[in-house]
Amino acid sequence: MQKSTGFTLIELMIVVAIVAILATVAYPSFTGYLLKSKRIEAIQSLYSMQLKQEDWRISHPAYTSSAADLISPTSNAHYSYSATVSGSSYTVTATAKGSQLNDKEGATSCSPLTLGRDNSKTPAACWQ
Repeated sequence: MQKSTGFTLIELMIVVAIVAILATVAYPSFTGYLLKSKRIEAIQSLYSMQLKQEDWRISHPAYTSSAADLISPTSNAHYSYSATVSGSSYTVTATAKGSQLNDKEGATSCSPLTLGRDNSKTPAACWQ
């Protein structure tokens, strides 16, 4: 009598079922991690824009309202960046695009992210 080697169909189906269950559990966590990592990149860009805004002010009589003077490019696949000036203050903003619009921290939507000259950050829950 010959001994058969390999997997039976039942064994293969059990492995497929286990992999499917693991993927179902892991996928939402993975997508949440991706959204948060893109948000952190946007926050780093806003801090960079804040520093460049202060550098701009050293050489010019006022802050710039052009995001192109602060960051290049002013838009990527996940965020668009802008700057607004009001008197002697400014705000830099990152507005989510595409799938990044689903980024939330609890019940708070994390778009747009804003950083002011006085280091005010909104929405606060998304900056932690």
